[in-house]
Amino acid sequence: MNDTTHSIFERDGDYFVPTRLARGPWDENALHGGAPAALLAHVAEQTAGAEFTLARLTIELTRPVPLAALRVKAEASRGRSARRITLQMEHDGAPVARAIAVMLCEQPVAVPPQPDKTLEPAPADCDGGFDIAGMPRGAFFHEQGMEIRLARGSTREAGPAAAWLRLRVPAIDGIATTGAMRAAAAADFGNGLSWVLPFDRYLFTNTDLTVYLHRMPAGEWVGVDAQTIAQPSGIGLSSATLYDTSGVIGHAHQNLLIRKR
Repeated sequence: MNDTTHSIFERDGDYFVPTRLARGPWDENALHGGAPAALLAHVAEQTAGAEFTLARLTIELTRPVPLAALRVKAEASRGRSARRITLQMEHDGAPVARAIAVMLCEQPVAVPPQPDKTLEPAPADCDGGFDIAGMPRGAFFHEQGMEIRLARGSTREAGPAAAWLRLRVPAIDGIATTGAMRAAAAADFGNGLSWVLPFDRYLFTNTDLTVYLHRMPAGEWVGVDAQTIAQPSGIGLSSATLYDTSGVIGHAHQNLLIRKR
C-alpha cells in the first residue's frame, strides 16, 4: 500500500499501486468502485489507440478490489471502426475485476439539431457534499479523492439525488486524466447518491458497473443524476444520467446486492 496522497494510483512497472485516496466506504482495505473504473478506462484507451473513443465500459467486480498492487491485462480485437478490449484486473495473480470496453472510431456525421437537457444548477452554484450518516471520513475516495457538490436532493435522506463530481488529484500519478477516466470515476457514485436504505444498517454494494458515453465530458466536472430501486429480495438497481456542463454525455447502471449488516 502507498501512503502518498498526490494521486489515486501510482505506477510501479507493470503494476498500479493505489493510495489511501482509492479506499471505499465498505472496507478500509478495499477500493471504492470509482477508482478501478477510472484505471480500467485508462488501460482500455491505451490499448485501443488514440483514434478510438470509449463508448461503453462494463465492469464486473468479482470480489472486493484490495488496497494493494494491481495488474491489468488487456486484449484488443482488430476492428477498424469498433474494437472490444477485454480487461482483467489481478492481485497476486488472482482476478478481482473483469471488464469489456467498446471503443469506437468517431466518424463525421450530419445530424439534425437536438435539444439538450442540462443539470442545474451548475457546479459553481452548488454547495453541500457527500454527507451520509455513518459513512467514514478522511482519506477515502468519496471524500478526499473526489470533490462532490450536491445539485438536487439530499444525501442525508433517502431518494433520488444529483451531484457534480470531479477528481481532486490525478487518477494516476504522472498521467493526464482523460474525460473517459473522469466519467468512469464519477459514474460509480449513483448508488451512494440515491441510497434508499440507511448506510449504518444495510450494505448496498454494486456487483458491477456499466457506463455508456455518447461523447466525452468537457471540463473537470461530471454530473450524476441518480435513482435507486431496491426490492425485498435484496436485489437493486441504480441508474444515472451523466452530464457535463453543456448537457447529457451518457448513462450508468449498477446492479446492487443489499443485505443487513
